[in-house]
Amino acid sequence: MSTVTVHFVTREGETVDAEGKAGTSLLEVGQAAGMPLEGTCEGQMACSTCHVIVASEWFDRLPPASDEEEDMLDLAADIHTTSRLSCQIVLAEGLDGLEVRIPSDAHDMQRR
Repeated sequence: MSTVTVHFVTREGETVDAEGKAGTSLLEVGQAAGMPLEGTCEGQMACSTCHVIVASEWFDRLPPASDEEEDMLDLAADIHTTSRLSCQIVLAEGLDGLEVRIPSDAHDMQRR
């Protein structure tokens, strides 16, 4: 399996590079890199605590969000037109170099 590099941009504007194997969710990669992506529902799409903002140049390369994901995003704060749930983005070779921004309101309550 190939490795995919992801560039996370923190609330402070710092870029943190992380790697994950193709087939891994963006949520898992972000959590392993120390990003404040809580993922309260553990990827079951029952919350919006793993919300990220995908860089516009990458957004159309992702499979479209399902209606269920769109409904969950409606509950997220700091929502943008390129917002997605990181639990619903599965890394693939074509996503090598993906850039996502952590929303300004992201807090991982499990890390306090």
